[in-house]
Amino acid sequence: MKRTMTKLTLALAVAGGLSVFGAHAAVSEKEAAKLGKELTPVGATLAGNADGSIPAWKGELIKTQDADGFLIDPFPSDKPLYIITAANMDQYADKLSPGMTAMLKKYPETYKVPVYKSRRAVSYPEKVYRSARKNALTAELKSGGNGLVKFDETVPFPVPQNGLEAVWNHLTRFRGGAYEAFSMQMVVQSSGAYTPVRLHDYQVFPSYLQEGFDAEQDNNVLFYFMRRALSPARMTGNVLLVHETIDQVEEARRAWAYNAGQRRVRRAPTVAYDGPGFAAEGTRTSDNVDMFNGSPDRYNWKLVGKKEMIVPYNAYRLASKDIRYDDLIKKGHINPAATRYELHRVWEVEATLKDDARHVYGKRVMFLDEDSWQAVLVDHYDGRGQLWRVAEGHHTFVSGPQTTGMSAEVLYDLQSGRYIAMGLVNEETKPVNYEFSPKRRTFTPAALRRAGK
Repeated sequence: MKRTMTKLTLALAVAGGLSVFGAHAAVSEKEAAKLGKELTPVGATLAGNADGSIPAWKGELIKTQDADGFLIDPFPSDKPLYIITAANMDQYADKLSPGMTAMLKKYPETYKVPVYKSRRAVSYPEKVYRSARKNALTAELKSGGNGLVKFDETVPFPVPQNGLEAVWNHLTRFRGGAYEAFSMQMVVQSSGAYTPVRLHDYQVFPSYLQEGFDAEQDNNVLFYFMRRALSPARMTGNVLLVHETIDQVEEARRAWAYNAGQRRVRRAPTVAYDGPGFAAEGTRTSDNVDMFNGSPDRYNWKLVGKKEMIVPYNAYRLASKDIRYDDLIKKGHINPAATRYELHRVWEVEATLKDDARHVYGKRVMFLDEDSWQAVLVDHYDGRGQLWRVAEGHHTFVSGPQTTGMSAEVLYDLQSGRYIAMGLVNEETKPVNYEFSPKRRTFTPAALRRAGK
């Protein structure tokens, strides 16, 4: 389905109003001209690194799905180049995040980091590249950085000048337009016992609705999202609906919840910031999903710079049907034998809680993949400045829609020893459906009761 980009751009400009950070484009024409030459079309360094351990980006489309749409490993013969353990971690200290270092120390006998050959497998449709080129010269942050002006579809700031611009690239990155997915979410206790929750999610960006983009109804909406709990029995029929607004300071995220036991639809204002996560038993906040989501307004964002780091990447084995959940979910962390890490360049962004703001995380340090703008690691610190939770986004490329995703998103609690693993599909019988094309009425509060049956 073709997006009406001109309408989207107009609507975002209206939502942005006249109050912006200055009147000039994000970067000069000279800087923007580097896209597709020195930089990839979405702003990554095109060349490899000095010793060749990170290759140059070639933009080749590789196949990562089988005929039914399930993920397959395009590099099945790859073997680990080396495995990082608590015993040898000091050799790789400059390439490890504080969170990964902490995990190696907490679980010295079991947590391991198998490092494979680096492969830059990400490519996007041409429309994404066109949007990035256009945005480089036009996109601007609203006053306070809480929204966007003159922004076209995705990657508003391919050449970011500050931390807010970088995190907006993560928030608005291309995700295929629309999808429907069945997956498992596991809350794992410190003993290794876990509770599986089966979820049915669907999400759509406004222009991918059957009716298309509507400037009045979709103004200030980034996407629509619904989540249904299918099991266990005590949660079956509970449904969450979200209209993800772009400027959540001007207009708070619209959220509703249907409780099957009460048979009532209610507004859900706590589904934001550090409100409790859906069916997560206190293991995550609302804004932990997708590594970070929602409004960035409670933090000061600093762009630390770009660096080479070992990160979870090309994690196709983690989605393999040959691995059962009992084999994957282990005490303390997921089974490292199913993981894959590679050396990649990432943008480091540090978010520090504002003096007048409240959140359980006093600081977050995010590491964004340069080729996709997807967060692959996030370290979370409590109000005392102590490292608390470590998030790993196990990055994959999906060839059908030419987008990126995660074969698993895992949030480890260093203090309690619990963790939550999200987006697991190993035992699912249906693949993620990127041909999903819902009607607008699917995402109305009136539809919640029907969805909960």
